[in-house]
Amino acid sequence: MAIFLDSGKIEQVEKYLKWGVIRGVTTNPTILLKDGVTGGAEGMKKRAQEIAAMIAPLPLSLEVTSNDPGEMVSQAREFASLADNINIKITIHGPEGEDDNIAVIHELETVHDVRVNATAMMSAQQCLLAALAGATYVSLFGGRVNNMGYDASDEITRLREVLELQGLESQIIIGSVREINNVITWLHAGAHIVTVTPDVIGGMLVHPYSKETVRMFLADAAKCEAC
Repeated sequence: MAIFLDSGKIEQVEKYLKWGVIRGVTTNPTILLKDGVTGGAEGMKKRAQEIAAMIAPLPLSLEVTSNDPGEMVSQAREFASLADNINIKITIHGPEGEDDNIAVIHELETVHDVRVNATAMMSAQQCLLAALAGATYVSLFGGRVNNMGYDASDEITRLREVLELQGLESQIIIGSVREINNVITWLHAGAHIVTVTPDVIGGMLVHPYSKETVRMFLADAAKCEAC
């Protein structure tokens, strides 16, 4: 069981790495843009190398910026060559449902020896196909599954059971955390990994009653010192 940090900021990665609570980092163009990365593909590669070096040997997931099959393969190989611990995010299909991506996943894993994080999936069925194609990680967007009126925990449990029954080694990553309780719930349901933003980690750690208790301890300790 593990927590991956969803971030492109060096200072955030450094902070939670020092805490010892993260087991990897995931990012994508949206996150990198939000976190202030500039310079296009070159800027993204530079930031990826910095994060990969900082967290090694823990994994970093980096997403391609194209949905053209040839470009995805070429870019994935280039990104993966930046560091041994980089794996590549490939969406399960294109923006209009184009089905080339599953072949790209299979080619990268079996021909080019590139570890793939198949992403943007909303069902256990999609994850199963990605696992059969050879993806190292299969990423289900749990919060969006719940928003569609389904229970992400049910999808996770069924998927974990099927992967084990079929002898498939893909690890289940759950993203799109909407509530702090999602993390422990989804790990309990069978996810190998949950990706979280820094504010989620903060919400997991800091509890109002813990603050109240610490204040009481310190106040009583001060009284004892005064005795």
